[in-house]
Formats: sequence, structure tokens, C-alpha cells
Amino acid sequence: MGNTNDTQDADVRAAESRAAESRAAESRAAESRAAEESAERDEIEITLILEGIFRQYGYDFRNYARASIRRRLYNCVKAEGLQTISGLQERVLHDTACMARLLTALTVHSTAMFRDPGFYRAVRSKVIPALGTYPFVRIWHAGCSTGEEVYSLAILLTEEGIYDRCRIYATDLSDNVLQSARTGVFPLASMKEYTENYVKAQGKASFSEYYTARYDYAVFRQELRENVVFAPHNLVTDGSFNEFNIILCRNVMIYFNRELQNHVHELFHRSLCRLGVLGLGKKESMRFTPHEQDYDELDAGERLYRKVS
Repeated sequence: MGNTNDTQDADVRAAESRAAESRAAESRAAESRAAEESAERDEIEITLILEGIFRQYGYDFRNYARASIRRRLYNCVKAEGLQTISGLQERVLHDTACMARLLTALTVHSTAMFRDPGFYRAVRSKVIPALGTYPFVRIWHAGCSTGEEVYSLAILLTEEGIYDRCRIYATDLSDNVLQSARTGVFPLASMKEYTENYVKAQGKASFSEYYTARYDYAVFRQELRENVVFAPHNLVTDGSFNEFNIILCRNVMIYFNRELQNHVHELFHRSLCRLGVLGLGKKESMRFTPHEQDYDELDAGERLYRKVS
């Protein structure tokens, strides 16, 4: 009799275990379906807001890397006190001030003076000697952000004695960051880092000679921006506007998908003169682009390329 009861108890426990496993599997399946539906809904909302921004304002973020754009959109949803991207879309399309805030959130502005010092060392040693033979040098700094790297280049050209023969066209999508760049005013607290970068970049003077400390800010010398033209330019929708000896676009295309990267490379190829130099960011490359064979590697490690065809 005892054995029968034990067998029945075991059968009950087995049945309960199977039922629990079945419920857990159903729960996991339901969670998976919910996650898929949420991801699909996210994708629809993101597609709609980006299409709306393009049609309403002309800013085209449709081919930006999706993971990055999704994160930035949700940051803006939270900052605006909203719950959904659809709610953000409604506000953006009816409120230009909200669009200005969103534009700042969607465009990446991570920069520093003499960022990646090795890049500036390579420019000094491998680019400047050839530029010294030109009567006039046109430089396009695309995606210049708040201007720290533009002023770095102006300092380098000054030290190499050719700045008076150069014109730098510094462009960005955002008017707000261009307004900041035009001032040449940066936080004084950043000067320690920038000085260290400058020394590593083989600067030829004392970095403090290039700015005046004023309260909590460093005001850079007026002459450093005398040959700089700060202007809005959208790499996605705007075309070529001159022929250049140098184009710098560093750490911008990492936020674009492959289609948009190829579009920008086509724009740069059209805009560079023969033997012109293209400078990219550390995580960017000419490999697997439509124009890979049109450039020689001037410095592979520092992503400097010379157009040969």
C-alpha cells in the first residue's frame, strides 16, 4: 500500500513539474513575443519620426546607425518628459524649439584640442611639407563640432608658417555648435588636458601663448580664426562647394550606416583635388568603400590618405 501511495505522489510531482515547465515556457514565449512587438513598434516609431524630421525640417537622419539614433531619441523622450517616440514626434513637428533641442541631441559633439596627438604629428611630418609648395591651400574641416580641432589645426599651420596662405572651411550640421565655435572660447578647466595633447602633438611653443585666461574660460587669439569660415553644411543632403587640398572628417562617419558612409566618401572624392589629403578618425577607414583604390595610404595608422585618381 505504501508503495502505491509513493508512486502516486511521484506521479503528482512529475505532473506538477511538467505543468510548471509548460507555464514557464509559455511565459518565456509571451515575453519573447512582447519584446518582438515592442522592437517592431520602436522601429515603426523611429522610422516615422526620422521621416517627419526630414520632410518638415530637411535634416536627414534616416541612414544614421540605428542603435545610436534609438538611444539618442529615447534620451530626448526622457528629457522632454514624454513617454514615447510618437509623443516626441508630435512635439517636434509642431515646436521648432523642441526640434532645436532634438538636433543637438542627435548630433554627436565629442571633441578636444589636439585630439589623438599622433594624428597631428603625422600631419606635421607627412602633409605640411607638400603644402608648403602651394601658393594657397583650401581645407575643409567637415563635422567641426564646437571647433576645438579647428583651432588645433590653425595653431599647427601657424607654427609651420603657412597659415596666412590657408583658408579653413569649418562646417557642421548644427548652428548652435557653430555659434560656439566662432567665439573661440573654451572652459579653462580643459586646458590641462589640451596642453598635454599639444605637447604630445609636438607643439613648438607654450600652449598658453595661444589663449588668455578670463574667469573660468580660455579665450583663444583672434588671429587663429581670421582664416576660418564657419558655415552650416549637411553631409547627408548638401553637395560639394569647392575643391580642397585637405579634407578632415574625423569620428563622424562611425555614426552612419554603410550606405550613408559611401555617399559621404563620394562627396569627398569629388571635393578633393588630385593629390589632396583625406583625414579620417581612428575607427574609420577607406577599406571597403567605393573609392578605396583611388587613394594611397599616407599614414595607415593615423588614417591619412592621398587621392591619386
